[in-house]
Amino acid sequence: MSNAILWPFHRLWIWLWGFAIISVSYWGAWLLRFEFAIPASESIRFTHGWLIVLAAKGVVLCAMQPRLIRCTRYTGFRDLVRLLQENVIASVLAGAALYAVYGGQFSRAVLCLDLMICILAGSGVLFAARLIYETQLAHSANGNGCGLLVYGAGVAGLALAREIRSNPKLGYRLIGFLDDDPRKQGATLLGFPVLGSGEQARAIVDAYRRHKPPIQEIVVAMPSTARRQVHAAVARGRAAGVPCRIVPGLGELISGKLHVDHRCEISVADLLGRERVNLEQDNVRRAIQGKVVLVTGAAGSIGSELCHQLAEFGPELLVVLDQAESEMFRLDAELRERHPLLHFASEIADIRNRRRVEEILTHHEVEAIFHAAAYKHVPVMEHQVGEAVRNNVIGTWNLVQAAWRLNVPRFLLISTDKAVNPSSVMGLTKRIAELIVSAGRPPVGRGPNTCFVCVRFGNVLVSNGSVVPIFQKQIARGGPVTVTHPDIRRYFMTVQEAVQLVLEASTLGKGSEIFVLDMGRPVRVTDLARRMIKQAGLVPEEDIEIRYVGLRPGEKLFEEISLDSENHLPTSNPTIRVFQGRRLEFAELVPWIAELQHLLWYGDAGAIISQLRLLVPEYQPAHLTPDLEPQPSLEAHPHVAAAQPAGEYRMVS
Repeated sequence: MSNAILWPFHRLWIWLWGFAIISVSYWGAWLLRFEFAIPASESIRFTHGWLIVLAAKGVVLCAMQPRLIRCTRYTGFRDLVRLLQENVIASVLAGAALYAVYGGQFSRAVLCLDLMICILAGSGVLFAARLIYETQLAHSANGNGCGLLVYGAGVAGLALAREIRSNPKLGYRLIGFLDDDPRKQGATLLGFPVLGSGEQARAIVDAYRRHKPPIQEIVVAMPSTARRQVHAAVARGRAAGVPCRIVPGLGELISGKLHVDHRCEISVADLLGRERVNLEQDNVRRAIQGKVVLVTGAAGSIGSELCHQLAEFGPELLVVLDQAESEMFRLDAELRERHPLLHFASEIADIRNRRRVEEILTHHEVEAIFHAAAYKHVPVMEHQVGEAVRNNVIGTWNLVQAAWRLNVPRFLLISTDKAVNPSSVMGLTKRIAELIVSAGRPPVGRGPNTCFVCVRFGNVLVSNGSVVPIFQKQIARGGPVTVTHPDIRRYFMTVQEAVQLVLEASTLGKGSEIFVLDMGRPVRVTDLARRMIKQAGLVPEEDIEIRYVGLRPGEKLFEEISLDSENHLPTSNPTIRVFQGRRLEFAELVPWIAELQHLLWYGDAGAIISQLRLLVPEYQPAHLTPDLEPQPSLEAHPHVAAAQPAGEYRMVS
């Protein structure tokens, strides 16, 4: 039935309730006045007085009816004050009418008691209606909806909470509040907890990831707060890894001062400076479905995303390998929750341990290897030459040997654009890894026809240690945002693009190719910082300082994606480039690796670098540190070979 049809019945219902309250209050006043025993001599006066009071107060009831109807669902303190005023007016009008009929013979105590009871009964009915309504809302709020945090537990935040609770059609479910006022933290407002401060937003969002629903959005409701504080609150919210919006004040809406960018979220296309690339994956399912797939470095940002995307293609078994036990525990829980039908095995192992690697490949009968395990942080590896080589070079060599020996059909190495004309130890070791993977196969009868390919990444947005999460945290703290150099440029890609490239390259590769995504033009990191500051609703250099701190050890101003000596080959996908360059022979690698392992055993950083440069002569260190100065060659230390334990690094020959 329409509201127009229901309205007369609703109005009649309000009248009936009003007259009932007036009658009950009048009767109760007489009972209290005469101690619950009304004398027979007062019966006529009781009846006539009831009719006069009903008529006088009925006039006021008719006048207040529309207001009463509005208040039933949204009753507040002001409505209570208004109800008190209207009852006083009604009682004065009724008293005047009774005085005109009875003079001073009508009990004034009855009029006073009637007023008090009428106020209590009327307010009780209004708040009972509000309580029923709130209970129904609380029950309906337990349904599905987008989990929401309101940043700001003030007047605007509470008003927003009421609106969300009273309007299920908005599609939100309020989880709680954030507020930087320590006096409010831990409190409960409108039935919702104040979970913590803005600085704790990320931890709170992470803690609620397994709740239903999880926190999917943060809304900043602080229209009366200073602009800089509001922008800082937005930055903290976005640093939590979920969309963050600003609720404008009514004054801003009325005056037209609301700007569109106040509600702007971080746009991946804006950060990339190009549209996101979506690769075709029709062949990926056929290549992965029903296969046993191994991912090394599975707990890292690239490795974990790779595991999740591989799980969508239905492998027979997904083997996830990493040496980080805590991160593997997290990945294990995520895979169980997001892919309950997936068969997977978690292996804690170090790829530098050749026997352990072969044991895992043999036990699971692996059919495809995605090698993502690597030390990748350029400044750190400049001073950890031995560890970088052991992990990125020897670890890759162990996996390649195992793939040769055990007839693994496909092997894919995840590399980096820093391997092109490297200026850092990390880039140098990744270039060596590329050469190992793309090398010629062992002599006939010594290994299978394994397809080895490489994929070169640019900088992956939002990966561990990348500039985007670093800038987000710096903006959340109010700056400064630190950039190494005003002219530094990098190629950027999303983690989804990176993993899609890996998956498609695994099906396109014929052997010894290097695949690179068309990432458009390199982006100035300064421009990236400015975009992120603006998208947080702040003004670069005014609200947030951009500070230049100088190039770090091993860094270059510009990254490249291919060597001059590499040939460009066509592919069926125009967004993927393929390069094919110099290939080493297996016979060259074996003695070179043996010499490198001897140098690693001795720990001679300078000699190790010299050995690496035999394969990568184009390496030009950006900063020559004292521990990389030329050192005596291995011949000067004949005791090194004798000191090495027998069988520690057995070669395939």
